[in-house]
Amino acid sequence: MDQNWIQVLLILVCCHNVTPGAAEERIVKVGDMVDINCQVKGVGTMVIWFRVLDHSGMEFIASFSPAGSKKSGMTNYESIFSHKGLKSDDNALYTLSLKSFKSSDSGIYSCGLLIKGNELSFGEVTRLLEEKKEEPPKKLPPFTGMQTPTTTTRGRCPCGDQRRPEPSSLSLFCTPIILGPLVGGCLLLLLLLLIITLYCNHMRTRRCPHHYKRKTRNTT
Repeated sequence: MDQNWIQVLLILVCCHNVTPGAAEERIVKVGDMVDINCQVKGVGTMVIWFRVLDHSGMEFIASFSPAGSKKSGMTNYESIFSHKGLKSDDNALYTLSLKSFKSSDSGIYSCGLLIKGNELSFGEVTRLLEEKKEEPPKKLPPFTGMQTPTTTTRGRCPCGDQRRPEPSSLSLFCTPIILGPLVGGCLLLLLLLLIITLYCNHMRTRRCPHHYKRKTRNTT
């Protein structure tokens, strides 16, 4: 069977028969070799291996005869996988070996047995997950005795800058505003009083010149 037809068949049938929730999860380190077992009941004509990767979707791996000989496979299959099968009367155990696990290999792996050319029987489902490396705890710097303990202060509320000023600063701010006009008004009144006094003396001398002359004579 052509590889393109195998992929179409897997897409149509796998969605109804393979459920991720029933998969056996295995935690794998990057670089380790992984053996994936798949046991299928029945007598068929071809074994098909496939995987559903977490980041790139469904992918056809290879197809084999019941005896274990490879019929077709993905690009670079020989450098990524190897395969072997053990067949009994009614059951067949097939093992797909992933030679070196990578992060991009995370996903679901399974096989299917093509029976009588029109029926596909699926085996167990295995889910491979990458082992996450735990980050070591951060080490605190050694205490030398010269360090001062750091204290944390809470951030000020943004509305704190909009509070009304304190009474002392308010009084200092208001004093020049109040006293300034008062001092200016007093000076203006004093200037007006001086001008009126000078004006009255001038008018008085003009109206009574003989009195001014008499006064000057007396002084002489």
